[in-house]
Amino acid sequence: MIKKILVANRGEIAIRVMRSCKEMGISTVAVYSEADRTSRHVFYADEACCIGPAPSKESYLVIDNIIAAAKHFDADAIHPGYGFLSESAEFARRCAEENIIFIGPSPEAMIAMGDKISARETMIAAGVPVVPGSQEDLQTLERVKEVAEEIGLPVMLKATAGGGGKGMRLIRHKNEIEDAYNTARSEALASFGNDIVYIEKFVKNPHHIEFQILGDNFGNVIHLCERECSVQRRNQKIVEESPSPMMTPALRAKMGEAAVQAAKAVSYSGAGTIEFLVDDHQNFYFLEMNTRLQVEHPITEEVLGVDLVKEQINIANNLTLRLRQEDVVQRGHAIECRICAEDSDNNFMPSPGIIKQLTEPLGIGTRVDNYVYEGYEIPMHYDPMMGKLIVWAVTRAYAIKRMRRVLYEYKITGIKTNINYLRRIMDTNDFLRGKYDTGFIEKNSDFLLKSTYESTKDETEDIAIIAAYMDYILNLEENTPKTADNRPVSRWREFGKRNVLRI
Repeated sequence: MIKKILVANRGEIAIRVMRSCKEMGISTVAVYSEADRTSRHVFYADEACCIGPAPSKESYLVIDNIIAAAKHFDADAIHPGYGFLSESAEFARRCAEENIIFIGPSPEAMIAMGDKISARETMIAAGVPVVPGSQEDLQTLERVKEVAEEIGLPVMLKATAGGGGKGMRLIRHKNEIEDAYNTARSEALASFGNDIVYIEKFVKNPHHIEFQILGDNFGNVIHLCERECSVQRRNQKIVEESPSPMMTPALRAKMGEAAVQAAKAVSYSGAGTIEFLVDDHQNFYFLEMNTRLQVEHPITEEVLGVDLVKEQINIANNLTLRLRQEDVVQRGHAIECRICAEDSDNNFMPSPGIIKQLTEPLGIGTRVDNYVYEGYEIPMHYDPMMGKLIVWAVTRAYAIKRMRRVLYEYKITGIKTNINYLRRIMDTNDFLRGKYDTGFIEKNSDFLLKSTYESTKDETEDIAIIAAYMDYILNLEENTPKTADNRPVSRWREFGKRNVLRI
């Protein structure tokens, strides 16, 4: 049985994995770049090791360094989290060669499904409908132009090893092809160490629905229902929810069966996600498979009461699935918002810097998965996502109300964040009605991008909160105790008493 796990990742997902390990009595090893020396995941682990300079291609993407760290600390297994090497068949194979358990699928399954072109071919052979597109690696600009013309614009250019919206570009006109090709390849190489791309026909404004699946080493595969992921900006998910407001029991059964069929086609074991595009007529098409844990996995955990990381570890321990398909029942509704260090008023530019003050929301049905703290300096070298805010409630309407409340309570100063932008999503009519698709952000851009007046109003509120906190601190030091239990009395409170209107 696994006794020590090295988590080959950083930030909130590293801490998320370590928390489940701690509950299972498993020791953890953190790896970090020089830029992440003071990251919370380093302090949370039982042991830690620096694996290189700040750039991910010199640290988190260096297989030799991670393997060396695992061997040095006698780790039984490696959990890759998501991103970085999580979908690298070479990494999984190296782990096997070094007698280290890779907590994920086999290299063969990763090759078949992790590579988007291979996955499309596998799904076609398995009878699962796919989005029309190329069936080859497009290694030259000339070939990209030819295939785009054959399929017909608009098309999506995608990285074969991609995920999280990286290495993906929409091409509407011929004169956009060269720039899209160069930027997509460059971004994919930096993020995944692989710059090969392919093309799919652009399906305008579909629903982006994904199904969580679990498979063990004995051929058992189940799905854990769906997540709605249609709120996207630049192909990057922002808000996810489960169940999907557009889902019907019949469609859920049909798509769930297709997801299980897709996983069985490659003898899949571990946690994975089958992603689909669904049109307004409830026709669905296989988009891709993520052979890893997803960023949005907490909402599935909340509505099903399942710890997906623990399930991953149990599967890696060669145990059979404890769940049967008939045991999977959704209860209530969960919503996740991604909290990012970015300036929504300045084209969502990343906002690295030092967090001056942090107040996280609390209360029933509230979960915060993050890695930051007051005084922490967010590095400029990685994705700007600081964490995720998750709520659960008995109904979707209550979940939205709860998310509004906790977004209001979430206060971060010193850097720009997207929290106010997320608040406006919760107030958008299309979202409230559950009548939205992947065109949601574009359709509601005027409402979501706040006016100068609204910006001033939000900033005034923040200034008032900061001023109140500063006044409280000053009073702790300066006020003469005026109560029996020696508590300081705020000058604001005294002012209010003197100026109260008495009738």
